[in-house]
Amino acid sequence: TTMTADAPFEFVLYHLQKWKAILHDIECETAAGIVPYYYRKRSYVNTIQWAIGLEVTLLAKDLWRIVLSSDHPNAGPFTRYPKIITWLMSKKAREDMFKQVNQRALRKLILPSIDRELTLYEIAIITRSAPAKILGIDKYKGHLGIGADADIAIYDINPEKLSTYKYDEIEKAFSKAWLVIKNGEIVVKEKRIVKTIYGKTYWVNVQIPKELLKEIHKEITKKFKKYYTTSLRNYYISVKEIENPKTINVKPSKKFT
Repeated sequence: TTMTADAPFEFVLYHLQKWKAILHDIECETAAGIVPYYYRKRSYVNTIQWAIGLEVTLLAKDLWRIVLSSDHPNAGPFTRYPKIITWLMSKKAREDMFKQVNQRALRKLILPSIDRELTLYEIAIITRSAPAKILGIDKYKGHLGIGADADIAIYDINPEKLSTYKYDEIEKAFSKAWLVIKNGEIVVKEKRIVKTIYGKTYWVNVQIPKELLKEIHKEITKKFKKYYTTSLRNYYISVKEIENPKTINVKPSKKFT
Protein backbone atom coordinates (compact mmCIF):
# COMPACT_ATOMS: atom_id res chain seq x y z
CA THR A 1 0.00 0.00 0.00
CA THR A 2 1.42 3.36 -0.99
CA MET A 3 0.89 6.26 1.41
CA THR A 4 2.44 9.58 0.49
CA ALA A 5 1.95 13.33 0.44
CA ASP A 6 2.50 13.14 -3.32
CA ALA A 7 -1.21 13.16 -4.18
CA PRO A 8 -0.70 13.54 -7.96
CA PHE A 9 1.43 10.41 -7.90
CA GLU A 10 -1.31 8.55 -6.05
CA PHE A 11 -3.87 9.84 -8.54
CA VAL A 12 -1.87 8.31 -11.40
CA LEU A 13 -1.43 5.04 -9.50
CA TYR A 14 -5.16 4.86 -8.89
CA HIS A 15 -5.88 5.02 -12.62
CA LEU A 16 -3.20 2.43 -13.33
CA GLN A 17 -4.51 0.07 -10.68
CA LYS A 18 -8.22 0.86 -11.15
CA TRP A 19 -8.99 -0.36 -7.67
CA LYS A 20 -9.27 1.80 -4.53
CA ALA A 21 -7.90 5.16 -3.45
CA ILE A 22 -8.14 7.76 -0.72
CA LEU A 23 -6.96 11.25 -1.71
CA HIS A 24 -7.18 14.02 0.84
CA ASP A 25 -6.25 17.70 0.79
CA ILE A 26 -5.24 19.00 4.20
CA GLU A 27 -5.35 22.60 5.40
CA CYS A 28 -3.26 24.06 2.53
CA GLU A 29 -0.26 22.37 4.15
CA THR A 30 0.00 19.28 1.99
CA ALA A 31 -2.03 16.45 0.59
CA ALA A 32 -2.15 12.75 1.25
CA GLY A 33 -3.00 9.66 -0.69
CA ILE A 34 -3.38 5.98 0.07
CA VAL A 35 -3.53 3.52 -2.82
CA PRO A 36 -3.16 -0.28 -2.78
CA TYR A 37 -0.52 -0.90 -5.43
CA TYR A 38 1.57 -3.84 -6.55
CA TYR A 39 4.96 -3.24 -8.11
CA ARG A 40 5.44 -5.92 -10.75
CA LYS A 41 8.71 -7.37 -12.00
CA ARG A 42 7.40 -7.58 -15.57
CA SER A 43 6.26 -3.95 -15.62
CA TYR A 44 8.34 -1.69 -17.86
CA VAL A 45 8.05 1.32 -15.52
CA ASN A 46 8.51 -0.71 -12.33
CA THR A 47 11.67 -2.33 -13.71
CA ILE A 48 13.21 1.07 -14.41
CA GLN A 49 12.17 2.32 -10.96
CA TRP A 50 13.80 -0.73 -9.38
CA ALA A 51 17.06 -0.16 -11.22
CA ILE A 52 17.43 3.59 -10.63
CA GLY A 53 18.36 3.33 -6.95
CA LEU A 54 20.83 0.51 -7.59
CA GLU A 55 22.50 2.39 -10.44
CA VAL A 56 22.87 5.58 -8.40
CA THR A 57 24.48 3.69 -5.51
CA LEU A 58 26.75 1.44 -7.57
CA LEU A 59 27.99 4.36 -9.70
CA ALA A 60 28.56 6.68 -6.73
CA LYS A 61 32.18 7.75 -6.29
CA ASP A 62 31.53 9.03 -2.76
CA LEU A 63 29.38 6.67 -0.72
CA TRP A 64 29.42 9.14 2.18
CA ARG A 65 26.69 10.95 0.23
CA ILE A 66 24.53 7.84 -0.09
CA VAL A 67 21.89 6.66 2.40
CA LEU A 68 20.19 3.29 1.98
CA SER A 69 16.41 3.65 1.82
CA SER A 70 13.59 1.41 0.65
CA ASP A 71 11.27 4.37 0.05
CA HIS A 72 11.98 4.50 -3.68
CA PRO A 73 9.87 5.02 -5.58
CA ASN A 74 7.31 4.73 -2.76
CA ALA A 75 6.14 2.44 0.01
CA GLY A 76 9.05 0.02 0.12
CA PRO A 77 9.13 -1.69 3.54
CA PHE A 78 12.37 -1.42 5.51
CA THR A 79 12.15 -5.17 6.07
CA ARG A 80 13.47 -5.51 2.49
CA TYR A 81 16.83 -3.93 3.36
CA PRO A 82 18.51 -7.38 3.33
CA LYS A 83 17.30 -7.91 -0.25
CA ILE A 84 18.65 -4.49 -1.34
CA ILE A 85 21.97 -5.12 0.40
CA THR A 86 22.21 -8.45 -1.44
CA TRP A 87 21.70 -6.76 -4.84
CA LEU A 88 24.35 -4.17 -3.97
CA MET A 89 26.87 -6.77 -2.82
CA SER A 90 26.30 -9.47 -5.43
CA LYS A 91 26.43 -9.12 -9.21
CA LYS A 92 25.12 -12.69 -9.45
CA ALA A 93 22.03 -11.70 -7.44
CA ARG A 94 21.37 -8.87 -9.87
CA GLU A 95 21.91 -11.14 -12.89
CA ASP A 96 19.39 -13.66 -11.58
CA MET A 97 16.93 -10.81 -11.06
CA PHE A 98 17.45 -9.63 -14.64
CA LYS A 99 15.83 -12.86 -15.84
CA GLN A 100 12.61 -11.94 -14.04
CA VAL A 101 12.19 -8.26 -14.93
CA ASN A 102 10.87 -6.55 -18.06
CA GLN A 103 13.40 -7.25 -20.81
CA ARG A 104 12.51 -4.21 -22.92
CA ALA A 105 13.18 -1.95 -19.92
CA LEU A 106 16.37 -3.85 -19.13
CA ARG A 107 17.81 -2.92 -22.52
CA LYS A 108 17.40 0.76 -21.59
CA LEU A 109 19.41 0.37 -18.38
CA ILE A 110 23.12 0.42 -17.65
CA LEU A 111 22.74 -1.75 -14.54
CA PRO A 112 23.61 -4.99 -16.41
CA SER A 113 26.99 -3.51 -17.39
CA ILE A 114 27.94 -2.59 -13.80
CA ASP A 115 30.34 -5.10 -12.23
CA ARG A 116 30.81 -3.31 -8.93
CA GLU A 117 29.96 -5.20 -5.74
CA LEU A 118 29.88 -3.24 -2.48
CA THR A 119 31.92 -4.57 0.42
CA LEU A 120 30.66 -5.02 3.97
CA TYR A 121 32.67 -1.91 4.88
CA GLU A 122 30.83 0.09 2.20
CA ILE A 123 27.46 -1.28 3.35
CA ALA A 124 28.34 -0.06 6.87
CA ILE A 125 28.96 3.41 5.42
CA ILE A 126 25.62 3.79 3.61
CA THR A 127 23.59 2.22 6.44
CA ARG A 128 25.38 3.62 9.50
CA SER A 129 28.15 6.18 9.15
CA ALA A 130 26.90 8.29 6.23
CA PRO A 131 23.35 8.79 7.60
CA ALA A 132 24.78 9.83 10.98
CA LYS A 133 27.18 12.30 9.37
CA ILE A 134 24.53 13.79 7.07
CA LEU A 135 22.15 14.25 10.02
CA GLY A 136 24.90 15.84 12.10
CA ILE A 137 24.79 13.23 14.86
CA ASP A 138 28.05 11.46 13.97
CA LYS A 139 29.41 12.33 17.40
CA TYR A 140 27.02 9.77 18.89
CA LYS A 141 26.07 7.49 15.99
CA GLY A 142 27.62 5.63 13.09
CA HIS A 143 30.89 4.55 14.73
CA LEU A 144 32.27 2.49 17.62
CA GLY A 145 34.66 5.12 18.97
CA ILE A 146 34.80 6.95 22.27
CA GLY A 147 31.65 8.96 22.99
CA ALA A 148 29.39 6.97 20.69
CA ASP A 149 26.15 5.41 21.88
CA ALA A 150 26.54 1.69 22.45
CA ASP A 151 24.26 0.73 19.56
CA ILE A 152 25.72 -2.39 17.98
CA ALA A 153 24.31 -5.00 15.61
CA ILE A 154 26.16 -8.30 15.19
CA TYR A 155 25.31 -10.61 12.30
CA ASP A 156 25.99 -14.31 11.86
CA ILE A 157 28.34 -13.88 8.93
CA ASN A 158 32.05 -14.54 8.41
CA PRO A 159 33.59 -11.85 6.13
CA GLU A 160 36.52 -14.13 5.29
CA LYS A 161 34.23 -16.86 3.97
CA LEU A 162 31.63 -14.59 2.40
CA SER A 163 30.80 -15.47 -1.19
CA THR A 164 28.87 -12.96 -3.28
CA TYR A 165 28.09 -15.80 -5.68
CA LYS A 166 26.13 -17.60 -2.94
CA TYR A 167 24.16 -14.46 -2.27
CA ASP A 168 21.35 -16.20 -0.37
CA GLU A 169 23.71 -16.32 2.62
CA ILE A 170 24.01 -12.51 2.57
CA GLU A 171 20.25 -11.98 2.61
CA LYS A 172 19.77 -14.61 5.31
CA ALA A 173 22.48 -13.11 7.55
CA PHE A 174 21.08 -9.57 7.35
CA SER A 175 17.45 -10.68 7.77
CA LYS A 176 17.92 -11.31 11.49
CA ALA A 177 20.69 -9.89 13.62
CA TRP A 178 22.32 -12.45 15.89
CA LEU A 179 22.85 -9.86 18.63
CA VAL A 180 21.66 -6.26 19.04
CA ILE A 181 22.90 -3.92 21.75
CA LYS A 182 20.93 -0.71 22.19
CA ASN A 183 22.45 1.98 24.41
CA GLY A 184 24.54 -0.69 26.11
CA GLU A 185 21.64 -3.08 26.75
CA ILE A 186 21.11 -6.37 24.94
CA VAL A 187 17.74 -6.28 23.19
CA VAL A 188 18.25 -9.16 20.72
CA LYS A 189 20.11 -12.34 21.58
CA GLU A 190 20.62 -15.24 19.17
CA LYS A 191 18.10 -13.67 16.76
CA ARG A 192 15.38 -13.38 19.42
CA ILE A 193 14.04 -10.17 20.97
CA VAL A 194 14.72 -10.37 24.70
CA LYS A 195 14.03 -6.78 25.73
CA THR A 196 12.43 -3.59 24.45
CA ILE A 197 13.61 -0.13 25.41
CA TYR A 198 12.70 3.41 24.36
CA GLY A 199 15.46 5.14 22.43
CA LYS A 200 16.43 8.79 22.38
CA THR A 201 14.42 11.47 20.56
CA TYR A 202 16.82 13.89 18.91
CA TRP A 203 15.73 17.48 18.41
CA VAL A 204 17.60 20.54 17.15
CA ASN A 205 17.70 23.69 19.25
CA VAL A 206 18.73 26.51 16.93
CA GLN A 207 20.01 29.29 19.14
CA ILE A 208 18.47 32.31 17.40
CA PRO A 209 18.69 35.66 19.19
CA LYS A 210 15.52 36.33 21.21
CA GLU A 211 14.65 39.58 19.42
CA LEU A 212 14.95 37.97 15.99
CA LEU A 213 12.95 34.94 17.13
CA LYS A 214 10.23 37.29 18.36
CA GLU A 215 10.06 38.96 14.93
CA ILE A 216 9.93 35.63 13.13
CA HIS A 217 7.17 34.37 15.42
CA LYS A 218 5.17 37.55 14.84
CA GLU A 219 5.41 37.19 11.04
CA ILE A 220 4.55 33.48 11.01
CA THR A 221 1.58 34.04 13.34
CA LYS A 222 0.24 36.69 10.95
CA LYS A 223 0.53 34.29 7.99
CA PHE A 224 -1.24 31.51 9.90
CA LYS A 225 -4.17 33.78 10.73
CA LYS A 226 -4.45 34.81 7.08
CA TYR A 227 -4.03 31.47 5.29
CA TYR A 228 -4.75 28.66 7.75
CA THR A 229 -7.76 27.32 9.59
CA THR A 230 -5.52 25.75 12.21
CA SER A 231 -3.68 27.59 14.94
CA LEU A 232 0.08 27.92 15.12
CA ARG A 233 -0.16 26.52 18.62
CA ASN A 234 -1.21 23.18 17.12
CA TYR A 235 2.32 22.78 15.79
CA TYR A 236 4.13 23.34 19.07
CA ILE A 237 5.69 20.40 20.90
CA SER A 238 7.03 21.02 24.37
CA VAL A 239 10.27 19.34 25.44
CA LYS A 240 8.26 17.92 28.34
CA GLU A 241 6.15 16.01 25.82
CA ILE A 242 9.21 14.28 24.35
CA GLU A 243 10.21 11.00 25.91
CA ASN A 244 13.95 10.69 26.56
CA PRO A 245 14.92 13.87 24.61
CA LYS A 246 18.43 14.48 23.31
CA THR A 247 19.08 18.14 22.50
CA ILE A 248 21.46 19.19 19.74
CA ASN A 249 22.33 22.86 20.20
CA VAL A 250 23.15 24.62 16.94
CA LYS A 251 24.50 28.12 16.60
CA PRO A 252 23.61 29.91 13.32
CA SER A 253 26.64 30.28 11.06
CA LYS A 254 25.60 33.82 10.11
CA LYS A 255 25.73 36.66 12.62
CA PHE A 256 22.40 38.38 13.15
CA THR A 257 22.31 42.12 13.67
